[in-house]
Amino acid sequence: KCAHLRLALRAEPKPCYRSKLWCWGIALLGLAELGNFTAYALAPIALVAPLGCVSVLGSAFISVFFLKKTMRTADILGGTLTITGIYLLVTFAPNAPQELTARQVQNYLVSWPFLVYSILEILIFCILLYFYKRKAVKHIMVLLMMVALLASLTVIAVKAVASMIALSVTGKMQLTYSVFSVMSVLMATSCAFQIKFLSQAMHLYEATVVVPINFVFFTTSAIISGVIFYREFQSAALLSVFMFLFGCLLSFLGVIIIAKNKKEEHLQIPFIDCGHIPGQKLTGKIQPDSHCSCYGTLNKEDDLVKRQS
Repeated sequence: KCAHLRLALRAEPKPCYRSKLWCWGIALLGLAELGNFTAYALAPIALVAPLGCVSVLGSAFISVFFLKKTMRTADILGGTLTITGIYLLVTFAPNAPQELTARQVQNYLVSWPFLVYSILEILIFCILLYFYKRKAVKHIMVLLMMVALLASLTVIAVKAVASMIALSVTGKMQLTYSVFSVMSVLMATSCAFQIKFLSQAMHLYEATVVVPINFVFFTTSAIISGVIFYREFQSAALLSVFMFLFGCLLSFLGVIIIAKNKKEEHLQIPFIDCGHIPGQKLTGKIQPDSHCSCYGTLNKEDDLVKRQS
């Protein structure tokens, strides 16, 4: 964001990938995702997924230094709730064994709880996809529910792939099993479709609305998939489960409060030069339509006068 704002203020704009700041940002983002991937091999899904709220909390406070944002009372309140929720999550997270072999993953795939869960998830996803494709319903809840359903498959596949890679590194080769290839394809495919629907949600709605809703949906979906597929709360005490869910609730509230009522920043572009649009040879200026993806055009009378002249 900082790199884009700086590039927009330049007299001669250049592509973002030529900015050193942007490249460093992308590199750090990749490093963060690598750490996230590794975490799924070392800890339960029910712990790793809710801790994604740390990124929202960090973004809120780092933006004060890099983007010169103003620290609000809501940021402090939301940060306090989030930190409290994180403490409860770490304290009462399930202590499920994390060493997953390829054979264990195969057994989990054919277990009846996961088969029932998969059928229900596919059925709900097909219904949502029908409304999305046939009825052209682009409501934020429809888009983000499809993202969440895909995310449940993603976290299952990511944990399986990461665990098998970790075991192979220690000398217990797991990469030759066919289930490793199946999980790798599932991980890549579900991620790609998540990006598609999430990008459309970000295009149609404000980021301050999309981020908290997506975080709540994604975390809930990931926890449910961890419980059903990897049986992470199988031997947990009732008090631990309650306190864990309470920690999730506090984290959700913290993220929502931080994101609530934040104003989106838009670049001030008063007009567009028609001479720079491919296929147009006009020298005048026209006002773009903010609710449409295309530029404004001349009406029929103006077009006829232009041709005659």
